[in-house]
Amino acid sequence: MNKRAIVIVLDSVGIGPAPDAAEYGDDRANTLSNVARAMGGLHIPHLASLGVGRICPIEGVPTDAVQGGYGLMVPQSAGKDTTNGHMEFVGVTLREPLPTYPHGFPREVMEAFERAIGRKTIGNRPASGTEIIEELGERHRETGWPIVYTSADSVFQIAAHEEVIAVSELYAMCEAARAILTGPHAVGRVIARPFTGTQGHFTRTAHRRDYSRDFGPTLLTTLTERGIHVTGIGKIQDIYGGRGISQGIHTANNEEGVTETVRAIQHVSGPALIFTNLVDFDMLYGHRNDPSGFGRAIEAFDRRLPEVIASLQDGDLLLITADHGCDPTTPSTDHSRECVPILCYHPRLQGAVNLGERSTFADLGATVAEYFDVPWSMGDSFYGMLAGDSP
Repeated sequence: MNKRAIVIVLDSVGIGPAPDAAEYGDDRANTLSNVARAMGGLHIPHLASLGVGRICPIEGVPTDAVQGGYGLMVPQSAGKDTTNGHMEFVGVTLREPLPTYPHGFPREVMEAFERAIGRKTIGNRPASGTEIIEELGERHRETGWPIVYTSADSVFQIAAHEEVIAVSELYAMCEAARAILTGPHAVGRVIARPFTGTQGHFTRTAHRRDYSRDFGPTLLTTLTERGIHVTGIGKIQDIYGGRGISQGIHTANNEEGVTETVRAIQHVSGPALIFTNLVDFDMLYGHRNDPSGFGRAIEAFDRRLPEVIASLQDGDLLLITADHGCDPTTPSTDHSRECVPILCYHPRLQGAVNLGERSTFADLGATVAEYFDVPWSMGDSFYGMLAGDSP
């Protein structure tokens, strides 16, 4: 049988504080439950049917008539961003936090970067991406100097207007920064942030690219070495720096991400892993403290979930999870240190399966490895817990 696993990451849709959340100032964070409360209840019947309402109380979400596996996973990596979560999925647990720059990047980094690109820079401080391009976008257009900024995450972000610095040149700048940011300054990601428009109407485009740090072999590289095709949808290819990715499909938004996921399920033959990241929850709503927008985005995904399920073949395994939280109801605009949901489905599954509390995100990778019968030593698989005739 041509087995296929489909993993969908709902970026930042956490489901309650991790045991050490207080150390991060996130002991009150619960992205999914707090968004539901702010919305006066969420209408997500299809996620409910997989058991999301049984993981923790979520206003408006019923807990009956469940046919799926459900549980939560506890983060073990230090930190609370995209890199930490996604690397833990595939067997890399980061014991030390990645470097962050609350006061901007040091002179030696910026001087080396400016020499490499042949231009000065502006910015160099933590900032909201939309706010800093509004503040410095016109100066950037006048000078041609790219905007460099960071956040609470381990990122070096470069923003440039597409009519001032071509997207291809911006990507080259990111590659230069990635080569410079090594050793103690080895940030998790360098991110290209192109934008268009005029003062007061600057808009970031869909040409974002992430350049990730190389963490060595992962489950993805093991799968591809064994002839299992890995399709990365959304920013998956960027998160893993293309390593272990057979085919990368970039998308502009959640809707396009789901569309490409369904298309891949319909056309990619097994054995294959289809691995999708849906980033709108995080990028458009979590960091902007917009619980209503966040809630509508969850409901929009739920409306399209039946398309995903209807496309599955008998041998397929669907896993839905998240990589961290980004609770838009808290004062902070940063990610939140949260556990994440794990929801499972395959066409032969009968009834509800409580997967319990998993001690690490690596249990997802272990489950995928057991599903494909690939030797793997990180995490504990829950594949054998799925009820009924397994795929």
